[in-house]
Amino acid sequence: MIGNRITHRMADGVRVPGTWRHAFICNGGSYFLTDLFIYADGLVDCWELVTLDEFDKKLRSGWVATSLPDGGRASAHHLASWTFGEPRTWLTPELLLAEVRDTIDELNGRPDSTGRCIAAVDVFMGDRTEDNRAAARAAYLAIPETVRHYALGDMDRKDHPLQVLVAGPGGRAPDWPEEPVTREEYDEAIAYFEERSRWRAEAPSRVPADGAANSVARAVKVYHSYPRRALEHPGKRALRNDYPAPITVGDVTYPSVGHAYWAQSVAEPEARTAVVTADTGAKARTLAAAAPRREGWEQIRTAVMARLLRAKYEQHADLAAILLATGDATVLYDDADSGFWGDNGGRGRNWTGRLLELIRSELQARQARID
Repeated sequence: MIGNRITHRMADGVRVPGTWRHAFICNGGSYFLTDLFIYADGLVDCWELVTLDEFDKKLRSGWVATSLPDGGRASAHHLASWTFGEPRTWLTPELLLAEVRDTIDELNGRPDSTGRCIAAVDVFMGDRTEDNRAAARAAYLAIPETVRHYALGDMDRKDHPLQVLVAGPGGRAPDWPEEPVTREEYDEAIAYFEERSRWRAEAPSRVPADGAANSVARAVKVYHSYPRRALEHPGKRALRNDYPAPITVGDVTYPSVGHAYWAQSVAEPEARTAVVTADTGAKARTLAAAAPRREGWEQIRTAVMARLLRAKYEQHADLAAILLATGDATVLYDDADSGFWGDNGGRGRNWTGRLLELIRSELQARQARID
């Protein structure tokens, strides 16, 4: 199962999604705990990229180890080394290969062996012939043994109802072949799957209390630009903090949000005056960087920036319209000088972009006359 272990690799400029799991590599008689990367295009990275057929050969040869010898030497990521003592393993080459195949299906949005089994069960529930039961049983047995317990996603019953259903009354369940399935057990399993079908049928109609939402909003990027004067059609350049749009805060008028932010960051009144009168926002930043910082600035700077951005878009209706035109997009703000304020290719915290989204929401609330 993929879970939260999401990764990718680039192939000919295409982003290939993937995931990873732990595995042991046996090299030169020693065992190395490593990460086994599995990608949607069917390649597996086990110290080198290989196809599924090549991966199968590495499993059969023991290069990717599913059995561990007593007394074998092992190490993990240069963190520790140890000797195996009475090791126990659950995987075989066949099981690990089957799990990897399932993972590739999952990465591609296709039904894996569990999904195929549930689909076969649905067919049987719709037409309860012995042929359909046999198909459901075959699909169940095709699920790797290591994951069968999780097939129904029921941590209380596990796969017990599934085994009873595919065995049928008088049949033998895969995990307890000694005793035949009773009619009572079978009827309980039928009732379980009927109730499950009703619940699944109702699930799509359940709308979250706060309304449905897209999993990923579109994004707009506010690139670097350094305009020295206001433009007739600035576009997203108007969203830059250094864009020449005077704001009045208290009894002081600043040439831009950038001037105001940097002026309020410095401790000395003389330095603050110099920052306010700087020719450009970039110059204001340079002057502020050379002056002593206001005590506790890092703890209050986001609140200060929010107040300044609020002033900008309240005092400039034309610029507010540009911000509102971004809709519900994620705003990615470039800032080469700050990983705190900028997104910077996903490496920064993007606080400017996040605050712009907050101010945009406030403007939208005002348009909707929400106090």
